[in-house]
Amino acid sequence: MLAPREIDEYLLPTERRVIRVRQHWAVMIKHLVQTALFLLVVMLGEAYLPDSVVIDNVAFYLGLVAVLRFTVLTILWWIERIVITDKRVMLAEGIITHNVGMMPLSKVTDLTFRRSLGGRIFGYGTLIVESAGQIQALNQISYMPRPEEIYEALSELVFGEKGKTRATGMLARPRWRR
Repeated sequence: MLAPREIDEYLLPTERRVIRVRQHWAVMIKHLVQTALFLLVVMLGEAYLPDSVVIDNVAFYLGLVAVLRFTVLTILWWIERIVITDKRVMLAEGIITHNVGMMPLSKVTDLTFRRSLGGRIFGYGTLIVESAGQIQALNQISYMPRPEEIYEALSELVFGEKGKTRATGMLARPRWRR
C-alpha cells in the first residue's frame, strides 16, 4: 500500500519506453560523506567527553538518526526513476507521497548536457531539457548515467524523423554486450 507504483503503470498503451534509469550512484557520495563525518564527530565527542550514561545514550541515538537518515536517502534514490518514452520524459519519486513529473517531447525545444570532471571520471552528467518559454519541473536532471547515450537517444526522439528513429531499445542492451 505504501510502496510506490511501478513507473511502467503510468505509460499509455500507445507509448513505447525507450530509456529507464535511476540517477547515477555518485549522487549518494555526498550523503555518505556527510553521514561518515557526522558519525566521526559523534565518536570523537564521546571519546573526549567524560564517561557518562547520558553522553553514551545521546551519542548512540545521534548515530542511529544519522544511519536512519542515510538509509531513507538511499531508499529514495533507489525508488526514483527517470523514464523517456517516444512521447514524454517522466520522473517518478517519493515513498509515501509519490510524485510523477512529466514533460511531453513535443514541447522540447533544446537539449543540453554537461559533464563536470567528476562526471567524466564516474560516468554521469546533467541533462538540461528546455521548452518553449516555460520552466518545467524536468528542466534539469542531474547525475544522469551514460549521458551521451541518453542525450543521443533523446535528441533522435525529439529532432529525428518521425518513425525512423533507432533509439528504441538503445539502452536496453547490457553494457557488456556492446
